[in-house]
Amino acid sequence: MTNRTTALTRRCVLKLFGATSLLPVILCSGRAAGENMEKDRKILLFTKSSGFEHDPVKRNGAVSSYSEAILSAVGRKYGFDVVATKDGRVFDGDLGQYDAFFFFTTGDLTESGTDNMPPMSLSGKRALLAAIREGKGFIGVHSASDTFHSKGNRFETQEHPDPFIAMLGGEFISHGSQQEARVKVVDPKFPGLLGSGEAFTIKEEWYSLKNFANDIHVLLVLETDGMQGPEYDRPPFPLAWARKEGRGRVYYNAMGHRDDVWTSERFQKMLAGAITWAAGGTEAELVANITQVTPQASVMPPE
Repeated sequence: MTNRTTALTRRCVLKLFGATSLLPVILCSGRAAGENMEKDRKILLFTKSSGFEHDPVKRNGAVSSYSEAILSAVGRKYGFDVVATKDGRVFDGDLGQYDAFFFFTTGDLTESGTDNMPPMSLSGKRALLAAIREGKGFIGVHSASDTFHSKGNRFETQEHPDPFIAMLGGEFISHGSQQEARVKVVDPKFPGLLGSGEAFTIKEEWYSLKNFANDIHVLLVLETDGMQGPEYDRPPFPLAWARKEGRGRVYYNAMGHRDDVWTSERFQKMLAGAITWAAGGTEAELVANITQVTPQASVMPPE
């Protein structure tokens, strides 16, 4: 999205929410009464792009990215602090200070890649996964599933996916042209989904996904019937889910490509609920339901 209206919207959002930032920087603090966790949680927002760099994570010099500004406002309302960085060296430091990690990333993060920011070390990757297993939260949106790809054919299911993908619970295959599609709400009781109804229709860049973990609790399903493009020539499959990784809580949502998705109240409520849950601020019942909700999720699209 690069039209003039979008550019004006970006400038207004950044001006309203506060845009200047360092690496890393606390973007928000404070809480709105009745809408927050018991205490402020500290969330590490990591937006390094070793692959394609999405518009919502691009920075203009010292000016925060669009997603950083939006998450700043969400955090201010719901009571969590956001520390944002693209510097992979952060994972060689003290991860104990964070309650959860929020990823909008692409590619092999151990490589400098597209944004030329310092990469994550292999030991940093191991430290991240260990921290999650030991009880930290993880939230991934959109291209977090296009990060640390598994070895092998992209259009095949891997018996042993990359450890990051195994933690996340699913992996990106490909996407087609942006289009409107219908999303089914499976669990309207999950934090952030209350009031979403049985389904909604929006325009997005829809990911086709694979390598679903058997234990995911599916929250949203992409209803592929009528969608245009070979990527969606497959039965309905999970679009958002939650799962446990050891003592840690993991949430993924494939939405987040478009600016107007980030500014929508629906998506912001989803993120607030997911962060609150992942960081331990609220509870939710997780029942593995992929075989009941999307029994043909493992069917691959044509290559």
